[in-house]
Amino acid sequence: MLTSTHWGVYDVHVENGEIARVTPFEHDPDPSPIGQSLLGTVTGPARVRRPAVRKSWLERGAGASTEKRGCEPFVEVSWDEALELVSKELKRVTTRFGNSSIFAGSYGWSSAGRFHHAQSQVHRFMNSIGGYVAHVGTYSLGAARTLLPRILTDMDAMRAQHTPWVELEKHCQFMVAFGGIPSKNAQVNGGGASRHETRPALKRLAAAGVRFVNISPLRHDLGDAPGAEWIPIRPNTDAAFMLAIAHTLIAEGLHDRAFLARYCVGFDELSRYVMGEHDGVAKSAEWASTICEVAAATILTLARRMAANRTVVNVAWALQRGDHGEQPYWLGITLACLLGQVGTKGGGFALAYGPVNAEGANGSTFSGPVLPQGQNAVKTPIPVARIADMLENPGAEYDFNGKRCTYPDIRLIYWAGGNPFHHHQDLNRFIGAWRKPETIVVNEQYWNANAKMADIVLPATTMLERDDIGSASRDRYMIAMKRAIPPVGESRDDYEIFTALSERLGTKETFTEGRSSAAWLRHLYDVSRERAQKFDIRLPPFEAFWSEGLVELPLPDEPAVMMKAYRDDPDANRLPTPSGKIEIFSSTIHSFGYDDCRGHPAWYEPREWLGSPLAKRYPLHLISHQPSTRLHSQYDHGSVSLASKIQGREALTMHPVDAAARAIEAGEVVRVYNDRGACLAGVIVDDAVRPGVVVLPTGAWYDPLVPGEIGTLDKHGNPNVLTLDKGTSKLTQGCSAHTCLVEVEKFEGALPPVTAFDLPQFVKR
Repeated sequence: MLTSTHWGVYDVHVENGEIARVTPFEHDPDPSPIGQSLLGTVTGPARVRRPAVRKSWLERGAGASTEKRGCEPFVEVSWDEALELVSKELKRVTTRFGNSSIFAGSYGWSSAGRFHHAQSQVHRFMNSIGGYVAHVGTYSLGAARTLLPRILTDMDAMRAQHTPWVELEKHCQFMVAFGGIPSKNAQVNGGGASRHETRPALKRLAAAGVRFVNISPLRHDLGDAPGAEWIPIRPNTDAAFMLAIAHTLIAEGLHDRAFLARYCVGFDELSRYVMGEHDGVAKSAEWASTICEVAAATILTLARRMAANRTVVNVAWALQRGDHGEQPYWLGITLACLLGQVGTKGGGFALAYGPVNAEGANGSTFSGPVLPQGQNAVKTPIPVARIADMLENPGAEYDFNGKRCTYPDIRLIYWAGGNPFHHHQDLNRFIGAWRKPETIVVNEQYWNANAKMADIVLPATTMLERDDIGSASRDRYMIAMKRAIPPVGESRDDYEIFTALSERLGTKETFTEGRSSAAWLRHLYDVSRERAQKFDIRLPPFEAFWSEGLVELPLPDEPAVMMKAYRDDPDANRLPTPSGKIEIFSSTIHSFGYDDCRGHPAWYEPREWLGSPLAKRYPLHLISHQPSTRLHSQYDHGSVSLASKIQGREALTMHPVDAAARAIEAGEVVRVYNDRGACLAGVIVDDAVRPGVVVLPTGAWYDPLVPGEIGTLDKHGNPNVLTLDKGTSKLTQGCSAHTCLVEVEKFEGALPPVTAFDLPQFVKR
């Protein structure tokens, strides 16, 4: 039977109640191997099988010994007792402190199934009992999602009109990829990925004559485009590089004055800054070369080639996950405007190809079933990456997107469908902040750090233990995800858990609307079937869909072209900006008066970078990008991820020069450290990494040498014990994970065992 995961669709074969084989979807031209990690994990030893409560919390109640989170034993209890404890705690907190004292953002990818998507379930439940503190933005796109509506339009509106690969193959001549187009990232997609298209498409484009330039510290960021040129830029200096391209285009008269006048506002302001009229510093290729450590001639030649060809400027999501991360996004759009190619077939900009499978797919923007979450009565969301700030500083004020906001006083956290100990930066600081709330409840499938650091853990089912529907915008297939195996242990669906809690809290009718999970599936499908007609899509009746197991969605009549409608008629298709145009200079952002994000894009030195004095102590820039062997931290304990480890640790990639300078050889274990923390990692030596740069993928389950202790060594290779927890700017407050300096040394002595996948200690009541 078929199941949909974020990394692909698979045919799951069950024998004697166990998963025996996982076969890639027959229509997938480039299936991801990650699906093989389903074998042995879903019913494996790391599953949360019964409700469990931290010992001190069970004995003394809310707020008891919060410093023991992560190191204290758990007591397994019955479902009735666990649900009673959670419901009483929710009543206590909401009655005494109000719903604004509950944080339930629950960030994470959760399930590809649209009904049993845990984040949607917990949000719907919380809204049914009066609301909760939510988050806005994402770790992936925190800076971009806030910036783009100010200067262009909503990020999702841009993603919905990305020019597909099939159109680029016909019309594009030159693709300049800041941050590359890493097809390893495109293994995944929210809601599912039935056909992996990025890697085959890159090969087709290269065969059609498209030339690629990869501007990145990592050659492999565009390794699947044959013949791609590599410009190994210093990390976090893309904005300076882009300004130098702009300077060349303006100085040599290669910019499109007519396009800028008709479709944009603010070019003159930017031009004065670029040409040095503001500060006496021309942002020339010579100026940028010392910042980026790229030859001025390389920048000059690239600018001229961009002007001479039908060019796409691709800006990877990773670039806006650095200090001042909104600047390269703003500048990437600006460069496309200077070239005058926005809205053309095969030209303009992309934000971006590569981060997920949907970008570049030639599919309908119809997204299938969606569980309504209701209305949140609490109107004080926080930027998604500012959790530690919120927990540490209740009542403190902060700037965000033109407003002066106040952090709420959080007493209870409810998390379902994600792992903050993967996503959040500076974990040692985060652990201290995590001790502040009186109660932490999680619905979890596996005993990862999120479960081990909680007070009450409720066992949740996986996608293979329930019926659901897999569907995603621009994906070719809607999948009937039929239950393959019974629930493991005493695990329950999130919907079942929240139904039981809502019954105890007197809100069952509001939460369930009188529907079982089976009735919800049919209802959501029927609603989406009606909505599909607006996209000229005719879905079969539910019974036929469920019997067949899938439905193929038709291709659009014409491939999309990014911003073509705006280019064709900017008056009839005004953008939702104050001017109705692309804002190279934003008077709105300028009016905020921020010292770290002025009214036009600019170069700001990052907090940490290889050009800063701190680099004398920590001379290596750490890039913590997405892994190729799992989605974030999901299935780190699976066979595909485990096979990539070195002596059981996550793999750190170093340039041969940096390894030799430290007498480090491939296969050895090293200690990676800075003032925020330290972790162990195994070493890969590869000249595809720029000298002065090391790479440690995210997602290794946090594994402290001394559980519960702040500052202890992580034994497994979680880079977020090292990364910087700082907002990208006052405007966007995104995460700055890619702004991080470290040092590396050979680890001496006996290696401590990896215990990340071990169960916590259980004791009797």
